[in-house]
Order: sequence, then C-alpha cells, then structure tokens
Amino acid sequence: MSKAKDHITVFEHASIRAGSGGCLTDAQLKALQTYFGKGIPYFQLIHRGVKFNQFVGVIQVGRTVIEVLPKADKYESDNAKWRKILIGMLKAVGSFDIQSTSSSHLKIKPNTILDLYFEQFIKEVEYLQNSGLIKKYRKKEGNQTALKGSLQFNKHIQQNLTHQERFFVRYTNYDVNHTLHSILYKALRLLKRINTRPALLSRVGSLLLHFPEMPDIKVSDATFSKLVFNRKTLVYKKAIEIARLLLLQYHPDLSNGRNNVLALMFDMNNLWEKFVLASLRKNKLEGSTVTDRTSKLFWQSSKGKNSKMIPDILMEIGDERIVLDTKWKSLNGYNPSSSDLRQMYVYHEYYSAKKVALVYPGPSEESRGGTFYPVKDGPMDKECSVILLPVENDIKEWQRVIRERLYGWVNPGANSVEGSS
Repeated sequence: MSKAKDHITVFEHASIRAGSGGCLTDAQLKALQTYFGKGIPYFQLIHRGVKFNQFVGVIQVGRTVIEVLPKADKYESDNAKWRKILIGMLKAVGSFDIQSTSSSHLKIKPNTILDLYFEQFIKEVEYLQNSGLIKKYRKKEGNQTALKGSLQFNKHIQQNLTHQERFFVRYTNYDVNHTLHSILYKALRLLKRINTRPALLSRVGSLLLHFPEMPDIKVSDATFSKLVFNRKTLVYKKAIEIARLLLLQYHPDLSNGRNNVLALMFDMNNLWEKFVLASLRKNKLEGSTVTDRTSKLFWQSSKGKNSKMIPDILMEIGDERIVLDTKWKSLNGYNPSSSDLRQMYVYHEYYSAKKVALVYPGPSEESRGGTFYPVKDGPMDKECSVILLPVENDIKEWQRVIRERLYGWVNPGANSVEGSS
C-alpha cells in the first residue's frame, strides 16, 4: 500500500484502516461504511477499516482517491506496472475505448483510470461542441403574445379571460434543449465538483461557460434505457456512456457534502475472462469460432424452474469443442479446488468437449495437463489441463502469448491466422 496526498493505492484483497497508523480519516471511513450499506460488493467492513474484494478500479471519497489495482503475483507490488496493465486490459476489452471520435491521444499522463474517463469525457464533449450541438424538435405549451401552433381553447379560457392579448397555445420548438444535452450538462457540473486534476480544471470551466445551460434532471437507469440513437445522434454515444457511468456511480454525502463517493470498479474475474476472450478472437485458428457465456440447461425442478451451466469460453474447431474456464487468482503451486474440477468434468460431459482447461495468470512452467478418472473401468481420456499464462507488461505482447499458448494447447503445431469473430 502507498499513500500520497489525497491518493491511496492498494491491491485487491488488501485492507486499509482509520486511526493511528491508518490512511483513512474517520469521516472517510464513515462515508465508506454508509456506501457499503447500499449493498455494494467492492469491499467488506472490518474493524476500523475496509478490506477490498476481487474488484479493482477507483473509489473517490471527497477529494481523496483510493486506487485498487490487480495483482496476480503476491510478491510483485509495482504500482505503475499494475496500473498500466489494468488500463491496458480495459482498453483491450472495450471498457475504455481510447480511440474516440475526437482524438486518439490523451493530453495528460493518467494517475488512475478515473483520470482517463474524465479526460475522455471532456474530449468527447469538446468535439461535440466544436462540431455544433444538434437540435431537436420538442413540444411546448403555454401563454404567448402571438398565436402560433394550436390554440388550447379550454386552458385559454381558464387563464386568459381577462388577458385578451395572450394566447394559450401548444407549439413545437427546434432547439438544443433536449435530454442528451441535459445529461451532458449534468455530468459536466458533477465533473467540476469532483475533479482533482488541475490540468482539467480550465477545460471543464471553458465547456461550462460555452455549453448552453440546461434544466437539472433526475437520472436513473431508466433515463438512459429510453435513449435511442440515430444517424444524427450516434456521435453522442461515447460521451453519454461515460456520463452514465459517472452519474449513476456517484453517491452524494447528504449529511455535510464533504465525503461524496464515486466508484468506478471492475470485477477482475470478469475482466480476465473478457481479456482472454478478446485475445483469442484477435487472431483465430482458421475455421474456428470463439464464443462466451454459452448457456445450456442441465437441471429442471418439479416446479418447472431450470438451472443452466454457463462456461466462460467455448471454442469450436470443426466438430470438436473445447471449454475454457478463466480464474483470476494465484494457485501458488497447488491444485485447483475440487469444486472447480467437478465443474470442468460437467462441462466435459454436457458439451461433449475434446478438452477442457482452467486458465489462470501465472508462470507458464506451472502449467500442467491432467485427466479425469473414468466412472467405470476404461481409459482416462477426458483431458482437463491447468494452463497458467505469464503476465506481460506490454498488453499486445501479452495477448500474443495468450493466443499462442492456448491455440498451441488446443491444436499443437497449428498456426493462427488473421481474423475476427
């Protein structure tokens, strides 16, 4: 764990505490405890502190940023290395699309992924503003001094009986006042409050100065699910996605307003699965398909409710099937857990797989093959391997190693070819 002014860096599954020798203030700990009460899974409460789970990313409490980094080796504690790896993995799986419509290069050197999202959002809104904000038609009704649109006779009589110079009408306006801009404006105002990077202050201020003032709206998942993007508004999609992330993950401190909480956290098990999947899809074996989360029914209760099995990655090469199950944890020389092995046996049976494997990060020399004992007398032909993939500093090199190791295990001697799924 390391701590600088207003910046705490820890690794997943580590703990931080308040009090003597701790890095949290009592107010920050209280804010995290309140946040935990909302049912969040990122950490668990311990005596005078919190212990992080398998989630990584950033939690900002007031002006203090708590950065939680991944780590596959208990002896390796290089913050810069693991920060670079996390950002690279997020880019590779598309959780952070660095290639925006406005530019392909960031102007600041990021300290955390939070800085990347802030910078990307600002660049997207700057691009939209410089390109010209789109206008939309919206219906309005109210009193006007000139008759335009349709006269709402009943309301006109009710409100204008003594004001014959006015007309209560319903009409259509064509302007920039619509939901997309209200969301962006709300996100800009939030960014002005929570941003701690001096390099971004002037850019946020400039955007707010030139962005048309919008009415404050309440946002929820429903607000974003109702949005429909067309050819004209598609350029707003990336900015709206980041605005959604910021606005829905922001939890204001209603007591004194000093320890608001913003969390951008990612489950490392899911991220590792998506990263391995993206690496395999980047250069596939000819004639192969690589899919994820392919469900299959395997149990039905008497009340009609079904249970499904959902392997992480299913590879199909011709008539052969291979199932991969990814695990972001260190084996430290031990065998996989019995529950994981039993799960792989079921995959072998139900998917008629040629091979199955558990895939971990770690030194490749610890990889090993294995087979299941037969239920009855017979050959041990159900192969279940344990594959460890060494973590590389360079993301592209890491993905190349992953492809070569896994495709080499699936089909020894075969060459991968350029392709995508």
